[in-house]
Amino acid sequence: MRVLGLDPGLRRTGWGVIDADGQRLVHIAAGVAAPPSDRPLAERLALLFRQIGDVLAEFCPNEAAVEESFVNRNPASTLKLGLARGVVLLAPAERGLPVTEYSANRIKKAVVGAGHAEKPQVQLMVRRLLPGFAAHAAADAADALAVAICHAHHAATRRAIELRGEPLSR
Repeated sequence: MRVLGLDPGLRRTGWGVIDADGQRLVHIAAGVAAPPSDRPLAERLALLFRQIGDVLAEFCPNEAAVEESFVNRNPASTLKLGLARGVVLLAPAERGLPVTEYSANRIKKAVVGAGHAEKPQVQLMVRRLLPGFAAHAAADAADALAVAICHAHHAATRRAIELRGEPLSR
């Protein structure tokens, strides 16, 4: 299964692609979509949609996973992040891909083992779990790969439960 992980942001949206076969994870690619901040909001959102679309076209993932947003103290920032999240959710969904959302704590717990892990711990574990991922790569890309890793682990567990014929609750 090929998974696209997305860490949404209006200025910088991290993306990461992995292949998952059971517990085996392979780093395929990672990067950042960063529309120019001097453009009008609608144009930035359209550019973000196109950039994520280019990633989808190039790497052909089977599923996508997106980090849920937290509510910011600044309402205007929260609204803009929500708009970016909408675009990030729409891009894979518009292509017919299943899209799953995960909270930051769930992602950290899946990758590090602790839901309140710090960003450097998450990045260290991403590099450990995906040896092909460069240590100097952008933090947003590492965060997106963490989302993909979380999804791969949860999807494998879901499939194992379904194969045993047990009811699945989300």
